[in-house]
Amino acid sequence: MMTVNEVSKLAGVSIRTLQYYDSIGLLKPAEYTESGYRLYDDAAMERLQQILLFRELEFPLKEIKEIVTRPNFDKQKAVEQQIELLTMKKEHLENLIEFARGIQNGGNNFMDFTAFDTSKLDEYTKKAKEHWGETNAFAEYETKASSRTKDDEKKLWCDFMKLFEKCGTIKDSDPKSAEAQAMVKEIQDYITQNFYECTDEILAGLGKMYVANAEFQANIDNAGGAGTAEFVSRAIEEYVK
Repeated sequence: MMTVNEVSKLAGVSIRTLQYYDSIGLLKPAEYTESGYRLYDDAAMERLQQILLFRELEFPLKEIKEIVTRPNFDKQKAVEQQIELLTMKKEHLENLIEFARGIQNGGNNFMDFTAFDTSKLDEYTKKAKEHWGETNAFAEYETKASSRTKDDEKKLWCDFMKLFEKCGTIKDSDPKSAEAQAMVKEIQDYITQNFYECTDEILAGLGKMYVANAEFQANIDNAGGAGTAEFVSRAIEEYVK
């Protein structure tokens, strides 16, 4: 058995996060001591590894819980994907290191940006998410999308980006302001109405993705101006508190 402090140090996950996972039923300790301290066994540690994998794939915690608690959850497939994902990240970092050394030695072609290409990593992440995406939110999105034409989809996304365009007009204001929070509510309602039920937990995950994913950030900043994605992400963070 391992204490919560030991698990935190071993896995690099804060004690507060482990406590939160317990509270939402995502990762329950094997048992509690008489004093109420959490104790984790091998099965709990294996579950934590699975959770961290899907966090790397940027799944919201609610969807992770649905995936890892399925009766037909394929642990072996999850491990294989983790190995593949980490290998690709390793190769990407090695390319960046070599590129930096080239700059240091003055031997790089200033028109060569291949070291920054994450397209393969992004594509793998996308496919992995599609593999595990049999969640309620994904199913709801598929159902709604099946009844729309390509023109409908195009208009839907254009209207969605207009919301970020509006956010761009207030991106220099306080993310906590009533206007900013109203904009976040409008984004959440739009997603729920047109894609899937956007809970606060899912919204929080989207907010992080808007700045963590280069493509999302570029699209949002293109709509509202540089800094819009960061502003929306901070406003969402305040909203879900």
